[in-house]
Amino acid sequence: MHRTVLLEEAVDALDCTGARVDGTYVDGTFGRGGHSRALLARLGSEGRLIAFDKDPQAISCALTVHDQRFDSVHDSFATFAAALAERGVSHVDGVLLDLGISSPQVDDATRGFSFRVDGPLDMRMNTSRGMSAAQWLADETEQNIEKVIRHYGEERFAFQIAKAIAARRAVEPISTTRQLAELVARTVKTREKGKDPATRTFQAIRIFINQELEELEVGLDAIYRYLAPGARLVVISFHSLEDRIVKQFMASKATLPQPDRRLPIRAVDLPQPEMKLIGRVRPSPAEVVENPRARSAVMRVAQRLPFVEGRA
Repeated sequence: MHRTVLLEEAVDALDCTGARVDGTYVDGTFGRGGHSRALLARLGSEGRLIAFDKDPQAISCALTVHDQRFDSVHDSFATFAAALAERGVSHVDGVLLDLGISSPQVDDATRGFSFRVDGPLDMRMNTSRGMSAAQWLADETEQNIEKVIRHYGEERFAFQIAKAIAARRAVEPISTTRQLAELVARTVKTREKGKDPATRTFQAIRIFINQELEELEVGLDAIYRYLAPGARLVVISFHSLEDRIVKQFMASKATLPQPDRRLPIRAVDLPQPEMKLIGRVRPSPAEVVENPRARSAVMRVAQRLPFVEGRA
């Protein structure tokens, strides 16, 4: 069963109260709809929610939401601007991103995300397009495989793993999750306590195949341009690479370079930050006990500040 991480905390953070209860909101990662359904329960009759997801199974689930205030988009939130323009939306009052993969994706062996169950080595979030992980491992150079595993997985044994993959594929294709997991386990002799040796390699290949970090950067830029004054951006990340991008993006909008104090600049003429950092939230100990997959989650919240007339 899928348990939505930081369910109430994320919806609370969007602050759809007062006049904002009839605003327009976006769930950039519908998944199985936990956040979307909770948000719809709080929106007014004139509210609107647009949900994105690349996963065909997630969109099938979204189509079961029979609510005239709800609309779904079968695509990445990186297509935010085009999708909203197509729907005549010029601004939004809040956006929620719950990054990474969902429990149903991990638990379905046919998707190829998990090293714990055997299945085809696919790893595509959108199974209708793009190259599978098995195809990529078969065709990519050993050097590029090493770069991907080192960069996206922060794996210190990337060189050894890439070398082992190249040697194995010369004998037979690496086409299943078990083949890859066992290969990595034989190659990585030490690992953090309680962590499977294949964790970082599977993470790296999944992120690369789905271009997750690139889409996050593109999506954040597009989302920002649509945030109305007072709108909240809420992002839940599950590993350091995602969280670093989100943290740096929000910080870049919330801080400004300090001018030389020796210059005769009036305070009223100083540029103002475009966002305010609201906070950083981790799952409670009780939630982690109930749902161990929540343990690495970090939620960051920022709010779009209004433009002040007369300021630079």
